[in-house]
Amino acid sequence: MTQSDITIESLKAIGEEDARYVVSLIRSIPGFPKEGIVFRDFMPVLADPKALGLLFDALERTLPVPADGFDAVAGLESRGFLFGPALAARLGKGFVPVRKAGKLPPETIGESYDLEYGTASIEIEADMVRPGQRVLIVDDLIATGGTAKAAADLIRRAGGEVAGYSFVMGLDGLDGIARLGDVPVTTLVTMPA
Repeated sequence: MTQSDITIESLKAIGEEDARYVVSLIRSIPGFPKEGIVFRDFMPVLADPKALGLLFDALERTLPVPADGFDAVAGLESRGFLFGPALAARLGKGFVPVRKAGKLPPETIGESYDLEYGTASIEIEADMVRPGQRVLIVDDLIATGGTAKAAADLIRRAGGEVAGYSFVMGLDGLDGIARLGDVPVTTLVTMPA
């Protein structure tokens, strides 16, 4: 992966030099979790104090809707748990964890979905989203859109509204954003799949 392979228009909300610094820390690992997949690893960004602060500044500055347009932030397991609670705290919002199936003891609402490399299921606690509550869905990556769409379906089934989606990275060529409908979406960086 080269710098020219990455689109950073939204990340530039923190300034081009800082955006390039953050992107320089993202690694590409071919063949993980299986052959034909290129895993985009942003863990070095999290380990770098400067980059971590810049990343959260960018997430906050590029919300797909104004902060008063949603009541809670939902983070998708597992890496959405790294961004969702911190973003929610910065914005004075509550956090809704969207977990992998079988990890929540109370009554749950579940949804199955397709991944780029298989199938899976996610759940939320049945009373976690209140009727009419507006929820921003946050995750590290949008690829095929299966996980994010399943999370939106869960929120709607619970009576909530999906206000928007915020992703750190987006993969071109997999049409994930198109699967999400007419709800506003932002991604900080876009890379080839």
